Amino acid sequence: MKYYIIAGEASGDLHGSNLIRGLKAEDPEAECRIWGGDLMEAAGGQLRKHYRDLAFMGFWEVAKNIRTILGNIKYCKQDILDFQPDALILIDYPGFNLRIAKWAKAQGMKVFYYISPQLWAWHSSRVHEIKSSVDRMFVILPFEQDFYKKYDYEVDFVGHPLMDVVDQGVAAEGFREKNRLDSRPIIALLPGSRKQEIERTLEVMLAITPDFPEYQFVIAGAPSQEDAFYQAIIKKSRLGVEGVQLVSNQTYALLSQAEAALVTSGTATLETALFGVPQVVCYKGSFLSYIIARRLVNVEFIALANLIAGREVVKELIQQDFNAANLRKELAKLLEPENRRRISEGYALIRERLGSAGASRRAASLIVQYLMGS
Repeated sequence: MKYYIIAGEASGDLHGSNLIRGLKAEDPEAECRIWGGDLMEAAGGQLRKHYRDLAFMGFWEVAKNIRTILGNIKYCKQDILDFQPDALILIDYPGFNLRIAKWAKAQGMKVFYYISPQLWAWHSSRVHEIKSSVDRMFVILPFEQDFYKKYDYEVDFVGHPLMDVVDQGVAAEGFREKNRLDSRPIIALLPGSRKQEIERTLEVMLAITPDFPEYQFVIAGAPSQEDAFYQAIIKKSRLGVEGVQLVSNQTYALLSQAEAALVTSGTATLETALFGVPQVVCYKGSFLSYIIARRLVNVEFIALANLIAGREVVKELIQQDFNAANLRKELAKLLEPENRRRISEGYALIRERLGSAGASRRAASLIVQYLMGS
């Protein structure tokens, strides 16, 4: 069968790649045309548009790039029509994907959604849009089933795909030697994958490095960004960054070696938790985007780790609270044994709630079953 799959960011590319492998295992004749990234392409997808051309973050950034976004939507619709898939599979990325879902359903296509938009956090009215446009939703967070149940919409909980990655382990042998790192303990810096968020967070992270000379700070470079982009920010900061290293496309290997981490809010906070690394969660958006978000968001936390645990396991520094003084203080706390034990207990609860590995394969199996039964 033919599958058209759309993912719009780095985490979607990772989960999409595992989904493609699952589809090919369940359906040996599977043909996948994709919007995604290098990982989905390596898994066997025919890449039509890379997510680096799609990542616009925040209300203002979206408004500023609306012509490009509308052009991408028009191109996507035509490409889907040309391909004539048996199923359209959407991965998170709601601003774009929900538009495509509504259109595709009107064309009579089968529409599946893997990894729900975070409607439980804000804009819950969109549930009605999903009910009318999506044939089946596959959710990865344990509380999402109950959320959709309130709206009389049955979804499939398949577990979290990050459990696959962590349970398989990471080949980190020779990581320090390969990246010319010394023997000091590592503090990982995960500033995000989009240019806007990296620019807003990395310089603040770098500012505190002189205060922890007994540690080495290592930046996790996103596969969608060039090394020169990070080096320019390092050079601009001029704040004792001689010892700061950059490793690209090795985030999991870095986390497997890290003593602590400073992490931009997003999927990376859960990845860091599953690797058992104590962290401070950081977020700073444009002023306008933040003001709008504050009026719309209806959850207590922004970090997935805290949301899943149902309490504050890791510290969140948001907007004006995200500054060098607060970050310095919170990182120092992370290095204290008592705080590390408390965080570790919270991480154990998160793992328990996420269930076992195999989410992508379960989702792929259900997709094929639903198609065969239709």
